[in-house]
Amino acid sequence: MLINAVPQRQGAVGPRAAELPDGCVALSELAGHVLGRPVHHVRQTRAVSEVDRGIASRAMLTGPNRAAQLAALEAPGGPVLTIGGDCGVELVPIGVARFRHGPELGVAWFDAHPDLNTASSSPSGAFHGMVLRSLFGEGDPEFAADPALAPGKVALAGTRAFDPEERAAVARGLAVTSVDALAGVEKLYVHVDLDVLDPAEFAGQNYPEPDGWTIARLVSELDALARFEVVGAGITECVGTPREVEVLEPVVAAVGRLLVSDKAG
Repeated sequence: MLINAVPQRQGAVGPRAAELPDGCVALSELAGHVLGRPVHHVRQTRAVSEVDRGIASRAMLTGPNRAAQLAALEAPGGPVLTIGGDCGVELVPIGVARFRHGPELGVAWFDAHPDLNTASSSPSGAFHGMVLRSLFGEGDPEFAADPALAPGKVALAGTRAFDPEERAAVARGLAVTSVDALAGVEKLYVHVDLDVLDPAEFAGQNYPEPDGWTIARLVSELDALARFEVVGAGITECVGTPREVEVLEPVVAAVGRLLVSDKAG
């Protein structure tokens, strides 16, 4: 298993976005300790750029940051755990997993938000709210995945804050709302945005939403995915300090169990 720390912040535009790189470092250090693996730090610039065609920091997101991530995944030699950074860091590893594992790849999307907006529907222009829609090959062509995830192969979990366009995308079958509803999926990528948790459980969230899960609930839901071959995972949107992230050790350990199971390869 390879741990890639990707301290991207340009996909987020909120008041704590600038804290994402340091949160990434803190969380990746915890992951390296818990999982007993070295951490590869993928160089990312912290510079931002203007909104272009409805996407904030487009030039930064499509430039050297993306190239560095792609280079880090050329020959991983096994499953990869990506530590973000904003949710936009998942565009590259999930896109690579779809290319390598084919159209039957599934994704479990643990996130308070479905991230199914497009540049035209996003209220903020923040790419982290568009990344899953891009992975379905829709939206802005500079971000749209090719090959794309197949409709119905993504399960939203713990998702509770939808914009109207995102509800419409789910209604037409892009994503399902239960892992049990995934059909024909054997290989799985697991995405964990820490805002799936209730803010009272973990304070270091970039975009918190009320009424989230407990850490124990998240660990239980992750452990239930052991029936799948988990080929990659990401943990994103951390703005916690080294002391704050310590409570996430059970979450990191649960993700690690999925990635080093006998099925993972």
